[in-house]
Amino acid sequence: MIYPLHQTVNTFSAIEQGLIDLKKIIIHRILTHFNGQYVHFHHWVQENFNGYLINEEITRYIPQIENENEWIILMLAIVPHIQPNFFESIIAEHLPNGGDFAEFGGVKAENHRSMLPTGETAQFILAGNDIERRLGVRQIFSEKHFFYRQNILWIEPVKEGEPFMSGRIIIATDWLDKILLGKESAPRFGLDFPAKRITTTMLWEDAVLHPQTEQQVNDIKTWLQHHHLLYEDETLKRKIKPGYRVLFFGPSGTGKTLTATLLGKQFEKDVYRIDLSQIVSKYIGETEKNLESVFKKAESKNWILFFDEADALFGKRTNVQSSHDKYANQEVSYLLQRVEDYAGLLILASNFKNNLDEAFIRRFHALVHFPMPNFNERLSLWQKSLPFGLAIDNSIDLHNIAMKYELSGAAILNAVQYATLQCYAAKSDTIQGNHLIEGIRREYMKEEKTL
Repeated sequence: MIYPLHQTVNTFSAIEQGLIDLKKIIIHRILTHFNGQYVHFHHWVQENFNGYLINEEITRYIPQIENENEWIILMLAIVPHIQPNFFESIIAEHLPNGGDFAEFGGVKAENHRSMLPTGETAQFILAGNDIERRLGVRQIFSEKHFFYRQNILWIEPVKEGEPFMSGRIIIATDWLDKILLGKESAPRFGLDFPAKRITTTMLWEDAVLHPQTEQQVNDIKTWLQHHHLLYEDETLKRKIKPGYRVLFFGPSGTGKTLTATLLGKQFEKDVYRIDLSQIVSKYIGETEKNLESVFKKAESKNWILFFDEADALFGKRTNVQSSHDKYANQEVSYLLQRVEDYAGLLILASNFKNNLDEAFIRRFHALVHFPMPNFNERLSLWQKSLPFGLAIDNSIDLHNIAMKYELSGAAILNAVQYATLQCYAAKSDTIQGNHLIEGIRREYMKEEKTL
């Protein structure tokens, strides 16, 4: 038999045994239900599973699971992903003539043709008709439980007026991959998750920052390294909200995105850039929904969230002149609260600080200005950007070029890239001055400037 790349024989055996145990538990509940018997579920589990049901191979990544109720709910969430007809086969065995079995719960999906378990399924299996125990099962799906807080599994929201527990039991894809395959999967970019992980191969020494900017970035590094100590202090932990909010502002190409990715690289944290084109929706309420999926995932992963061109999302609130203005202002108010509640590092980037709502500005821990580089910084950028394996023509005076042409770091790198490609095309080993000047001219054209 061929096993998935990251899956071990032990894991496969544990899952197989877990399905056998879950089936035994479900059959017991169905039989007692139709026979009108009452059996104390916890005592029955103790007697039939040698006092210990939890399979540690399955729960090795979730050590918080301490009782059979949590283990059974985890297995209910996993089952549809590995054995689609699991529930139907058990029910058909005990209801051979068919018929509605509303007490068991479960729903049909659009693509998946078999039954998917709901919160009501968990209540039936774990509590039967015992009202007190059914309410206890509901608590496992509350926002206070580690299943929800760590974004492991939850109940899918239902339409207003329908029972909360009638929603499907959803397990996060990354946790499912971790349990079944032993690997962590990155979330897929899309409408449901409008954020992309960004990385860099560059190092801090490749970045050229203004001294004041560099000092403020060092303050962020200090928070990343020591912030956990704040929440251990008896006085500060009661008064300080978790998280650190920073605004990076300045012209394009001055190092805002690079700095965010370098912070993630240094402190081994994933950096996710929020795609505003996917976030902002013309439909009322959709923006909050799209953004909530990112925040919910990020909270359990301790990511650095990076909102580029943030003024498109966090712009100034307008005077209410129409229903659209009213809902737009509600979106900003929601974002204001959600940003303030995020416990990790959150970076907003904008070309213009004044475009942002003042309520956001007041809540930032730091406002970091990324100005256009001055002469010395431009000279350093030119020197650090030149290709390692090519010579530079004697006609090129970097000192004069840095003095004469005001360019951002990204523009300088683009100009060097253009000149280098021209060098390769000419089968030369020396970068020519005219190619470098042409690269600069092209960068000026982007901003509608002339040399």
